[in-house]
Amino acid sequence: MNRLLSCRGANLLIVLLALTSVLITDSAIAAPPTDAGNELLGLGFKVLVATTTAQQDWIKGMTPGQIRAMQRTGKKYFIYPDAARNQIYVGGPKEYDAYKQLHPDSKLAGQDGAKQASAYRAKQDTAMQKATTRDLSDPYYWTFTADWADLGL
Repeated sequence: MNRLLSCRGANLLIVLLALTSVLITDSAIAAPPTDAGNELLGLGFKVLVATTTAQQDWIKGMTPGQIRAMQRTGKKYFIYPDAARNQIYVGGPKEYDAYKQLHPDSKLAGQDGAKQASAYRAKQDTAMQKATTRDLSDPYYWTFTADWADLGL
């Protein structure tokens, strides 16, 4: 009986040591405050902590290290994600202007994509204008167009 109790005591001690090591490791993994976060707080950005899984997933899907512009209910917001701490830093135009003064070369997330899309649309527009000009300048264009009578209707 004593041997069984000592075996249980040893097992209990092993389980307690394992739990203690897990707790110590988890506290060591906690993300330290970031320099960018402290800087944004100093500029007037507010911290919003994600409380739902949908909010956490949204934060993880954002481009890390870049500010994203967003507009809701007519107000413009600038958002900086901190996925490691499940939070975002939110500021308005005034806070973003202060950030731009410190980092004049920084860009908003997605700004390059918008410029590429705009350049593509401009290229397509030019191509369509050339095609329209060519079609309208062809003297035989209107003679060979189909009519309802040609289709038997």
